[in-house]
Amino acid sequence: MASSTFIKLCFMAMLLIQYGYLVTSQLSANFYSSSCPKALSTIKSAVTSAVSNEKRMGASLLRLHFHDCFVNGCDASVLLDDTSNFTGEKTAGPNANSLRGFDVVDTIKTNLESICPGVVSCADILAVAARDSVVQLGGSTWTVPLGRRDSTTASLSAANSNIPSPLLNLTGLISAFSNKGFTTKEMVVLSGSHTIGMARCTVFRSRIYNETNINTAYATSLKSNCPSTGGDSNLAPLDTTSSTVFDSAYYTNLINSKGLLHSDQQLFSGGSTDSQVKAYSANSATFFTDFGNAMVKMGNLSPLTGTSGQIRTNCRSVNSG
Repeated sequence: MASSTFIKLCFMAMLLIQYGYLVTSQLSANFYSSSCPKALSTIKSAVTSAVSNEKRMGASLLRLHFHDCFVNGCDASVLLDDTSNFTGEKTAGPNANSLRGFDVVDTIKTNLESICPGVVSCADILAVAARDSVVQLGGSTWTVPLGRRDSTTASLSAANSNIPSPLLNLTGLISAFSNKGFTTKEMVVLSGSHTIGMARCTVFRSRIYNETNINTAYATSLKSNCPSTGGDSNLAPLDTTSSTVFDSAYYTNLINSKGLLHSDQQLFSGGSTDSQVKAYSANSATFFTDFGNAMVKMGNLSPLTGTSGQIRTNCRSVNSG
């Protein structure tokens, strides 16, 4: 009788799965343990090499994951080149002339395809590379749940509307992150990714010339490389203290009115997030722990799993056929 009941339950489960009532969207840390046991070490090796060659690449790879997940979920849509069927996300306002690291992803994908073809998704590569970049620059690690699949399309309009602008005020930031399911505290900790990397003059010019809640000497030092007109692509570090080290100095800079972007300084501007900035400035261990947890949550934004999407052979293009 027990055996008969078990068979019936299995049959019912198969029917439910067949008709889409059971969604197996659970990501798993050991997703590739059998299908591609060297997947994680292969990604780590390439990231270590890329970041060793250019420290800034760590921030670029972390940013790729952010800009992927905030647009229709973590599905590697950000990596797709334009086609006759759609305009991709690479030329969107937040991405044009600033997203980097595509060549590193290409290298990782090529290496993975040589050892286990058609197995590891581009979306998972982005998630793991982001984590490995943070670790390579001195941050703490976290476990990346895996099993994402890749999208077959991309959206320029969604990229333009979903990625938070560096010109947002605190209310706008809270809203933009809330729209993705993040708390205000998680918004503050994810903003801490700006403890590494660079920004272009065009996105901080207005702040250094027009805003008053900025350290005067800091603003003056930035103006030499970011004139009031011209030099749009000239770079400045997001963290003026240690831009190639993943630490909590970003928050200390905010307390000292040395946030590079308008949106950065909004986190410490007499508002509701001041206390959180102080807490992370004083305790980097708490920042690291909270950051890892928030990254896992971000990596879980609407992933494609099961039979949805595909495993792209080339991260820049949808598989033919």
